[in-house]
Amino acid sequence: MITVGQHVLSLADFNDIVFKQKPVTLSPSALTKIETNFKFLQSFSSNKLIYGINTGFGPMAQYKVSEENLLALQYNLIRSHSSGSGNLLTVRQTRAVMVARLNSLIQGFSGIHTDIVELLVTLINKDVTPCIFEHGGVGASGDLVQLAHLGLVLIGEGEVIYKGSIQPTSEVYESLGIKPLSIHVREGLATINGTSAMTGIGMINIVQGHKLLGWSAILSAMTNEVVEAYDDHFSHELNIVKHHKGQNRIALMLRDILKGSKMIRNRSEHLYRPDNIDQEIFEDKVQEYYSLRCVTQVLGPIHDTIVNAEEVLTNELNSVNDNPVIDHVNQNVFHGGNFHGDYVSLEMDKLKIAITKLSMLSERQLNYLVNDKLNQKFPPFVNLGVLGFNFGMQGVQFTATSTVAENQTLSFPMYVHSIPNNNDNQDIVSMGCNAAIMTSKVIDNTFAVLAIQMMTVLQAIDYLKCQDRLAPHTLSVYNAIRAFFPVFVEDTPKYKDVERVKQFLETNDPNID
Repeated sequence: MITVGQHVLSLADFNDIVFKQKPVTLSPSALTKIETNFKFLQSFSSNKLIYGINTGFGPMAQYKVSEENLLALQYNLIRSHSSGSGNLLTVRQTRAVMVARLNSLIQGFSGIHTDIVELLVTLINKDVTPCIFEHGGVGASGDLVQLAHLGLVLIGEGEVIYKGSIQPTSEVYESLGIKPLSIHVREGLATINGTSAMTGIGMINIVQGHKLLGWSAILSAMTNEVVEAYDDHFSHELNIVKHHKGQNRIALMLRDILKGSKMIRNRSEHLYRPDNIDQEIFEDKVQEYYSLRCVTQVLGPIHDTIVNAEEVLTNELNSVNDNPVIDHVNQNVFHGGNFHGDYVSLEMDKLKIAITKLSMLSERQLNYLVNDKLNQKFPPFVNLGVLGFNFGMQGVQFTATSTVAENQTLSFPMYVHSIPNNNDNQDIVSMGCNAAIMTSKVIDNTFAVLAIQMMTVLQAIDYLKCQDRLAPHTLSVYNAIRAFFPVFVEDTPKYKDVERVKQFLETNDPNID
């Protein structure tokens, strides 16, 4: 059970709720704070002009709304902005959006009734998932369209995914005895005016980004291992003279993964022997290709990018990100733009660029393994069958190459792609939700690329019959995946194998910390 509102919600807490589906409960002290905040707004808003309570929204804010229409105004806002299109967010992404919105509202500066946070907890715990579309929000005034679809479900309308199928919200509520939300003052605006869609999806991206980094380190280590590379490029001594935390962290990871390997070579023992100096041409390569030798320098900045994104997104997750801020502590209502998603947008752009580079490293290591002219160790395409008759990993390399190419195109930044809209009221926007969704696509693509590389590395191990020389950690990875992806010689369709290995990487922790 995870208590929301009791302390800062960490990435680990988020992971427990969204990925492990641990139930949620609300902090009693946080509920008390929400009640105090709500009563303050009720009193303070009497005879005052406050945006979104007795005015229209956006460029329509200059129009006063009559007393008898105040509550209907909030319903109109939700219904009118439920205008998304494209694919639905995944169930996991939508659960993440709900957690992010709940954690913002629980801060107690949104002027809401406790009904809304209690309903969100009920939906999360009962696995009732609103149908939210990918397209719609521009990421300033928050994720208006995506969160409007959440609001539509809160008031008992629209559709939800429940028990694996799309069903009318009203029918699911009736079957579960759930009462739709009744608007009290500003629950409509408080629901849709925030960064919770981009933040929730972004937090998932960070969880999966950490996982990709771990698997990339393992695959880089295994690739170095099967080609019997030298150990100095990931040594403490070489990396410590470059003062980047990420680079040194990756170097340590590689050393831990390869501890006990009988294949990684020590340069002193092989190349520093006196008899080598008399040779005109060295049979051994003095230095490996960059995709093998520069792993710490390539994955290091990716590590640091993920760590920085985690800090920024966790701050956003625990922030009040709607407008205006209802401040019962200072007895005032402050108008501004906490709904603006630039922090998230910029971090998602940086993250997707970093993950794209990770996929590029994987593709180059894959190319090294399948190209016999480069590795001079394996048959073409690590083909364990008859050359010319069988094809080995030739077909799946095309998939890896085309997928990395798509990642490179998707890596154009959304952060600098503001388009004014809303009658130019929103004249500079973040496109944060677009950035987060595109990053999730890059991450999904990259798991597929790493799956293809993993399949190739395993075939290389079987070609060498070197299982007894592998490091204990890499051998455990080999055994875990060979349990459902056996060695192959004859050509068979590989698309289901790619998907199975991909799902393994997505759902299993690399366990290298």
